[in-house]
Amino acid sequence: MTDENKNIYLSYWLLLITFLVSLMIVVGGLTRLTDSGLSITRWDLISGILPPLSLDAWNKSFSLYKMIPEFKLLNSTMSLEEFKVIFWWEYIHRLLGRIIGLFYIIPLIFFTFAGNEKLNKSTSFYLIFLLICFQGFIGWYMVKSGLTERTDVSHYRLSLHLTVAFIILISLIWNYLDLNTKKTFFSRKRIPYQLPLIFIFLVLLQIIFGAFVSGLDAGQIYQTWPLMNQGYFPDDSTYIDLLSFSNPSIVQFIHRNLAYLIILVSLLILFTLLKNNIYSHLRKSFVWVFIFLSIQIVLGIFAILSGATIIIASLHQIGSIFLVISSISFVYKNYKT
Repeated sequence: MTDENKNIYLSYWLLLITFLVSLMIVVGGLTRLTDSGLSITRWDLISGILPPLSLDAWNKSFSLYKMIPEFKLLNSTMSLEEFKVIFWWEYIHRLLGRIIGLFYIIPLIFFTFAGNEKLNKSTSFYLIFLLICFQGFIGWYMVKSGLTERTDVSHYRLSLHLTVAFIILISLIWNYLDLNTKKTFFSRKRIPYQLPLIFIFLVLLQIIFGAFVSGLDAGQIYQTWPLMNQGYFPDDSTYIDLLSFSNPSIVQFIHRNLAYLIILVSLLILFTLLKNNIYSHLRKSFVWVFIFLSIQIVLGIFAILSGATIIIASLHQIGSIFLVISSISFVYKNYKT
């Protein structure tokens, strides 16, 4: 097999894992939105591959769920059939995690021993595998936070879980671009003041606070825009509360204002690109960023107005995936070509 063919197969593999990780983020979001994350109370790495296959097995899983605070305090009237709905969401989420792990490690071993030059010169592929393993641990660490004293998982652990997922996604995209982008032999002008890095940092920070919003159900309060009820600042909080990331109103307030800041930085980048032709090679790339950002802002507004209904909130999370992919492509083009 020639080096060119090896790189082609490596690219296809990275695209497949990127798709699976993106799907995992979407399913994870739906698992959270349907309050399904605590339905499986054990982490059985091997035996957990198979779902309950008999009525006795279903009753056993249901009895384990009945022991946790979420059932006792919130879902005490839940039937077995209703339990099956939330179980399947969490089961699919965990199954996808196992599939990603297998689909990553087996080709990684193959490409390593096949002598792929690109892979062997970079440790990033192996670091991604470690991140995938770490992500599985974080997932269980998150679930554990809701099994004893809480009726929900810790929003901090939820945010960590989502953030690591996006770091994995970004790493995959970066390696794919590195593998398939032809480098130029002359130095192109980079956008000043590190604006692209500031932009992607703010997007990631917004994702973190988006997880806080989800974990605290903060999207179900203050269902008005542009004001929060009758004012710019939530009327049930004070400015001292800005230091508390466990206050749903404050978290929604910060999430809104981070969006405004991201829009401002994007407009600065757009103005810079349009003002000077030396940045013409970046314009098309940033147009996609701006399109996905605009869609994401609209979806965010509708999510607020709808009280974070499942469909709108899920579309909002899907939009974040497209925004991150396009943003990383833009950042890569600015700094690496």
